[in-house]
Order: sequence, then structure tokens, then C-alpha cells
Amino acid sequence: MNAMTIIMTGSSGLLGTALVKALRDDGARVVRLVRRVPRGDEEAFWNPPKGVLDPAVLEGADAVIHLAGAGIGDSRWSDEYKREVVRSRVEGTRTLATALAGLTGPARPATLLSSSAIGFYGDTGDRAVDETAPAGEGFLAREVVVPWEAETAPAEEAGVRVAHLRTGLVLTPEGGMLARILPVFRAALGAPLGSGRQYWSWISLDDWVLAVRYLLAHPEISGPVNLTAPEPVTNAEFTKVLGAALHRPTMPLAVPGFALRALLGEFAEEGVLTGQRVLPRRLLDAGYTFRHKRLDEALAAVL
Repeated sequence: MNAMTIIMTGSSGLLGTALVKALRDDGARVVRLVRRVPRGDEEAFWNPPKGVLDPAVLEGADAVIHLAGAGIGDSRWSDEYKREVVRSRVEGTRTLATALAGLTGPARPATLLSSSAIGFYGDTGDRAVDETAPAGEGFLAREVVVPWEAETAPAEEAGVRVAHLRTGLVLTPEGGMLARILPVFRAALGAPLGSGRQYWSWISLDDWVLAVRYLLAHPEISGPVNLTAPEPVTNAEFTKVLGAALHRPTMPLAVPGFALRALLGEFAEEGVLTGQRVLPRRLLDAGYTFRHKRLDEALAAVL
């Protein structure tokens, strides 16, 4: 990987920041696509809403990693914000895939690793699913992830290897869902949400970064790849294990669904009260070894 040149979007986000550091530690050159005036030769300009990306920026790179998109749970799901969630993913992926398709010969990057989400599967209840499962129902599945992944088609048709990074709940105290709930649990106010039976498919930040690096090094892997640990847990189990990791008691009564709906709006239904029991079959079959297979191991490491 030392000789690789990688183009990356979303490099300033939680996942992108960790990945850029790891890749540069490996010796790779990472060029960050930014929507402002570039600062130096390790940044390049693009404007996804206008479809602006000079294909010359991509020439000679080994791979493109696309992580950009508005945060799913960063704001209440108004109609306007839902449109932004979709638009930010579709426009960016379309711009990249079109630029890649416009290149020919050895100058074209061979790989596109494009961010995606396990929301593709909808609410799976207690049924375990892997990458062979069809799309589920709901806003995240049908209006976000399905069209998002479909926008890579021009690159695939041009011969670029595309892998869709269907990411679950990434565990790190630096951001994301875990960072939001840690103060509550440290105050001994942690409790199951709704029924507590919904599955949360998680992955440690370390494993997420390692898995992406693994995909870069294994060109035989393409298509959807679940970036989740092999042992998903229910929300009730997650609550119990997190409380134990912090040495704090948890509340005996669950937070009722109606209260979560009142607080979080529509996001509560698909983002909190339902879930996916997702298995990382493609990674396991390819020989990837997880650093953190069990939730207690992962939380001990990240906390």
C-alpha cells in the first residue's frame, strides 16, 4: 500500500479523519476533495451539486474512497433535511462515478470504495441478513441507500471495481451515536430504547479502518460489503454491556417509543426503534480477521 495514491471525499468527517491518518501512516498519498479553495497539492476542488470535478484530479490515482454525505442523525428529519440526506449522497456519487467513467486506460483509478449503510436492509427484526439479502422498506432503504448505490453504475460499467461500504454503528467516543449517549450512561441514566429487542449492528472504529484498508488490498472483493462486527446485539444487550463497561448501573425501565418519537421525530422510527441484524459475510469469507468480535471487547478498547 506504500505506493498508493488515494483520492478521498468526506475526509474531514469522523471516519474520514481516522482513515486519512491510517493511510498516510501506511505511506500512501491521500488527496482530499474539498469544496473550498484547495490548500496545497494534497487537496483538490470539487462541487458535487453542480457536478464539477476535473477528471485530471483522478488521473494516476490507484483508488477513490467516497465518504461524503450529510449525517443521517445530525438533524431532525424535516422534509427539507431528508432531501439533503438524499441529495448529498446521490450528487456526490454521481459526480465521482461520471468522472471515473470519463477516464480511459491505465490513468483511471482501478477501485472505487463508496460509502453506504446497513439501512439498506430495512427493519430485519431478529432475522440475520448478509450481503445477499434484498433491500428492505422505509426511507433509508428505498429513498437513500438504493439510489445512492445505484449512482456508481457509470464507474462499474467502465470497468472500475466498486465496493459499497454498508457501514453499521461505528463505536468511538470521538463522535457518532456512542459519543451522544455516553454522558447519559455515565450519569447512570442509560436505559433500553423502546422494546429493546431491535438489533444494533456495530463495528469498532479500529475495525472499520482496518476493513477499508483490507478492501484496498484485495481487488477480488467488489459489490456490497457489510462493515459490521460478526456479533450484533439487541439494544437491551447493548445497554447492559455499555453500563458494565462504564461500571455504572442502568435504568430498569425502557424509554418508551412515544417519548423518542416526540423527541426525535421520524428519525426515531428508523434510526432508533427498529434495527438490522447484519452479518459481515463478505469480509469473513475473504479472510478478514476482526480485532473486536464481541461488544464487550470493543467497548473496553474504545473507552
